[in-house]
Amino acid sequence: MQELTHWINGRHVKGSSGRFGDVYNPATGEVQARVPLASTAELNAAVAAAAEAQVKWGATNPQRRARVMMEAVRLINRDMDKLAEKLSSEHGKTFADAKGDVQRGLEVVEFCIGAPHLLKGEFTDSAGPGIDMYSLRQPLGVAAGITPFNFPAMIPLWKMGPALACGNAFILKPSERDPSVPLMLAEIFQEAGLPDGLLQVVNGDKEAVDAILDNPVIAAVGFVGSTPIAQYIYARGCENGKRVQCFGGAKNHMIIMPDADMDQAADALVGAGYGAAGERCMAVSVAVPVGEGTAEALRERLVPRIEKLKVGPWTAGDDVDYGPVVTQAAKDNILRLVQTGIDQGADLVVDGRDFTLQGYEGGFFVGPHFFDHVTPEMDIYRHEIFGPVLSMVRAASYEEALGLAMDHEYGNGTAIFTRDGDAARDFANRINIGMVGINVPIPVPLAYHTFGGWKKSGFGDLNQHGPDAFRFYTRTKTVTTRWPSGIKEGSAFNFKAMD
Repeated sequence: MQELTHWINGRHVKGSSGRFGDVYNPATGEVQARVPLASTAELNAAVAAAAEAQVKWGATNPQRRARVMMEAVRLINRDMDKLAEKLSSEHGKTFADAKGDVQRGLEVVEFCIGAPHLLKGEFTDSAGPGIDMYSLRQPLGVAAGITPFNFPAMIPLWKMGPALACGNAFILKPSERDPSVPLMLAEIFQEAGLPDGLLQVVNGDKEAVDAILDNPVIAAVGFVGSTPIAQYIYARGCENGKRVQCFGGAKNHMIIMPDADMDQAADALVGAGYGAAGERCMAVSVAVPVGEGTAEALRERLVPRIEKLKVGPWTAGDDVDYGPVVTQAAKDNILRLVQTGIDQGADLVVDGRDFTLQGYEGGFFVGPHFFDHVTPEMDIYRHEIFGPVLSMVRAASYEEALGLAMDHEYGNGTAIFTRDGDAARDFANRINIGMVGINVPIPVPLAYHTFGGWKKSGFGDLNQHGPDAFRFYTRTKTVTTRWPSGIKEGSAFNFKAMD
């Protein structure tokens, strides 16, 4: 069995805490590797080394830092298939989904090539008599990222790319469930020319997380995961004087208006609801058709599409729509919530509870589920399921549908499908949710815009990637200058005196 490592000072380092976590093959349920779980002392040693390395890196001009980003882009493209294969083997998502995971992270690193422009400050000439003002964007020092299992390439790259491009050192604490790809990315950045010590990958559990939050050298922390943990990290990090951004859970609604293309809407719901086994914070988990006629037409199209979904291991290639969930505990939680939906009176139209796959009986596979006649009081509506479960809540009017999304405690993403521009414009303007799709089911912004939810989906003032990332990983220094005017008699600057 493979024993994984940490990545410290540009090399693989064995764990010394004596504690390990199991890394599973989700398709078979078998343990395929062990990952070391760092102690507080190990984490603090990595931070100290990073702080020492950062001094020179922070003084390196942005163009040279951007060249490292440029080379990292080339190397990630070179190793795309290798990264995706490892990602699929530990996470379980299909090979195509895994490549998308890497690609969306790669795009943020591409954006970071623009660091020389993004780090420019402002200048005011003659703010007063003989007075000029200008601002500098300077690195924070050492930043850290605590990233989730569901995107083991994308979100680490969203964090490390901007942090390093801004001149910081970066401590990455990836998910212990699928830690191999972050270690591979560290190797790539070193090959790209990143000096030793600037990117440290420290595997661990809550002990490592608390060590990050309590270490006084770490100036900023970014997190993606569940809302309860996001709230914990945000509160403890802020209490310790750190800059913190945390992104939590989601319950993304897609509103389907009577004038929508029903086939297009049904295809969008199946892709957005069941892709990656529903293990993504931008998955659509609630369909809200407006009017009974819309609901019946949508259900008629959804059911056969859902029943045709193919579930299997990533090694089956294009024949599979989605793979297993990440662990047995995740599977158990999904099935527990499905049972609450049944108990609370929802109509389970497509039942995937008895799904099994010959030859993979020990895998963490969950069949597709579809509930109709779900109400806002039900647990399957209130809680993030993070699995292949779609709920339909019927709304009598547009205002009722809008209110459902606005009243939910989560505000990550939402979408509306309609041919009516006025309805779409009203929806985009009024909805209290951070990312909005108009006839787009998963409205994840591209790298040069910012990603972030509202309400209990996001904590902190700045979002991920885009210009906000460069604001988050730097601080502004404003300089006011005044130079005396005129040439003084008898000074060395008086050229007559120098004749």
